[in-house]
Formats: sequence, C-alpha cells, structure tokens
Amino acid sequence: MPIYEYECQQCGHLHEALQKISEDPLTDCPACHKSALKKLVSAAGFRLSGSGWYETDFKSKNKKNLTKSDSESTSSKPSKPASADS
Repeated sequence: MPIYEYECQQCGHLHEALQKISEDPLTDCPACHKSALKKLVSAAGFRLSGSGWYETDFKSKNKKNLTKSDSESTSSKPSKPASADS
C-alpha cells in the first residue's frame, strides 16, 4: 500500500497515511479536527538507476537515465574544438 502525504489548509499540519489506492482521500485533520486536508503530490522515495533490466531491455541507447554523478562527469568532458575552416 502506498503512503500518501496530506497538509491541513487550516493549521498547516503535515500528515502521512498508509492507504489503499482505492480508498477515498482523507479529509479530517488529526491535529485540529477540521475538514481541511489536501492530498499532496510528492516524488517517489526511490529511483531505479544503473544498468538493470529497464535500462538494458526497454530503453533505446540514446535515452538512458543518468544518475547525478554520471551526468556531472558527462557534462565535464571537454567539447570538440571549433574547426578552423574559415
């Protein structure tokens, strides 16, 4: 079951709830007991990176995910010098 994050629009209380996907969103704040909870959109707590099955089986070679350290090392490579054809 996924963990959903909620924020109360009245008191600002942040709340996490373990719920089934099919369950209705929570509405009552556990701190102030008002019906002012709003479900937040948040990023997943993990990221698949590396050369696992997704990278090798489903992606084309030019669309691979790069971790931050990979992208930094790629961007730090020197670019080709301009040609002196002029």
